[in-house]
Amino acid sequence: MWYPLKKEALEKQLKEFFEFELVKRHKNSAIRGIIVPHAGYEYSGKLAAKAYAQVKGSKTAIILAPSHYFPLTGMIGHDDKEWQTPLGKIEVINFNVRKANLTQEHAIDNQIPFLQKLKFKKILPLVISNINDSEAQAIAQQINPLLKDKETILVVSTDLSHFLPENYANIKDKETIRIIEKLDMKNSGKLDACGIYPLMVFMHLAKINNWKPQLIKYQTSADINKDKEKVVGYAIMKF
Repeated sequence: MWYPLKKEALEKQLKEFFEFELVKRHKNSAIRGIIVPHAGYEYSGKLAAKAYAQVKGSKTAIILAPSHYFPLTGMIGHDDKEWQTPLGKIEVINFNVRKANLTQEHAIDNQIPFLQKLKFKKILPLVISNINDSEAQAIAQQINPLLKDKETILVVSTDLSHFLPENYANIKDKETIRIIEKLDMKNSGKLDACGIYPLMVFMHLAKINNWKPQLIKYQTSADINKDKEKVVGYAIMKF
């Protein structure tokens, strides 16, 4: 269970996550999106809320996520007009891309309650996998016209390194964060993240739009469960 499946429990948890993050925070139109983890809310929900507070006031989100559950080469969208969570339904934008049922993909689903809490009206969920750099650039060019609308933000869903000792994870994750912040395309293949392919697309979008990625906070699963032998890294960034 990635988050509470009962509406009341989910609303309570989101309220607690956002309790301090939304205080006195006003929409900053210069922020065009965020990079967020997609682990269970117990592990990364509070961290994700800190990132989502940066985009309060926007109306539409394009979500780029990796595939965890089925083999895929390229990009697919969702095959329904709506996406449902315990908080209700949110409209899915129709986009000219091949489609499948994506509801099982937690890298997308875990983001949507945050967007619903912030009263977003529409989403475009996209799963991306097994692409090379030129394909990432082509996908970025395909998506980019949608981001001309200032009410539309980009959400890149990814965790960082998986199941390493904490000290080694810190080293690997620091390098991944550096590559993202520097938009170091020649080293994008060294990104240690389950969302490497969405990140590759994001980096091309950032180059096109002159976005400047900035780390907000980094932590690992050990900050929650105290297990330092096999940790998962989480970073939140804004751009």
